[in-house]
Amino acid sequence: MTNAPETETWKLGDGARVSRVIRGGWQLAGGHGTVDRTCAVEDMIAFADAGITTFDCADIYTGVEELIGAFRDAYRDARGAEALSRIRVHTKMVPDLDKLIGIDKAHVEALIDRSRARLRCDTLDLVQFHWWDYNAPGWLDVALWLAELRQAGKIRNIGVTNFDSDHLGAMLAAGVPVVSAQVQYSVLDARAEKRMAGLAARHGLSFLCYGTVAGGFLSEKWLGQPDPGEVLENRSLVKYKLIIDDFGGWDLFQDLLAALKRVADRHGTDIASVASRYVLDRPQVGAVIVGARNRSHLASNLGILALRLTRDDIAEISSVLASRRDLDGDVYTLERDRHGRHGRIMKYNLNDKGAA
Repeated sequence: MTNAPETETWKLGDGARVSRVIRGGWQLAGGHGTVDRTCAVEDMIAFADAGITTFDCADIYTGVEELIGAFRDAYRDARGAEALSRIRVHTKMVPDLDKLIGIDKAHVEALIDRSRARLRCDTLDLVQFHWWDYNAPGWLDVALWLAELRQAGKIRNIGVTNFDSDHLGAMLAAGVPVVSAQVQYSVLDARAEKRMAGLAARHGLSFLCYGTVAGGFLSEKWLGQPDPGEVLENRSLVKYKLIIDDFGGWDLFQDLLAALKRVADRHGTDIASVASRYVLDRPQVGAVIVGARNRSHLASNLGILALRLTRDDIAEISSVLASRRDLDGDVYTLERDRHGRHGRIMKYNLNDKGAA
């Protein structure tokens, strides 16, 4: 196969087309088990051949930028330069918490140059900027430096990751050409709808959404199961169980799973696909990011794009969501409290280590 099939795409920023399902790279990072590099590259080729031509990673995901760089070379060799031109790679620049005070342009440019080298490209398609602590005052300076690096040709588009509406608005007011915001967004977590969706609409920003299946909680596996409490197998599940608790608790979550299952059965699909499609159809949403360790879920990932929810489907889901509790704060507010339930499980100084 030399040409990817036509799938849903979204116009981002200066006209770059991205697939509306993006292959996430976090599960290929350190701490998630042994990764066979050859198989990982072959899996990425399979995703690209199937039409999922956009890949998400970060400079703090151990080895993932390098893997995607190897994939880019392999894809060019196997499919040609024209096919490679359709591939988009979105990375994140995440300065360590301990480095925020006193950060300078040289450090920022070094991080960008390192990502360019790892990804084996002259210009990064999209750099999504994350800043751990607003009390460290350099975040706007960094954003403006990224804009300068864009002018220099090292970056094509600038996005943000987990910024709230006030700080994103200040960035836009300062003239930083932000085109996207990567946000946690799901049927459980609608914080992006409070204020940021309006801001995004006014400025033509797109949401790139993670957490749409809540680390796997939004699946048949958890339907009808008792509350697992706090004993969970990984940090991702711990993170999203906290969201479920804040959403309204396990009983309401089971009601939601049951509604999603009824919708899924009508369409011959699964809960995860319905949950992802629901988010994909929300205002300002450009794409959803699916975590994928390998190609085993490729067919269901493609099913998200094929699925069309009806008014009755939306009404059935909405009838359960009417009983949910709003999560406190704006985008990522809960997680920014490093002493709170959500913030205590985060890792903050991973860039120098290159670990996730």
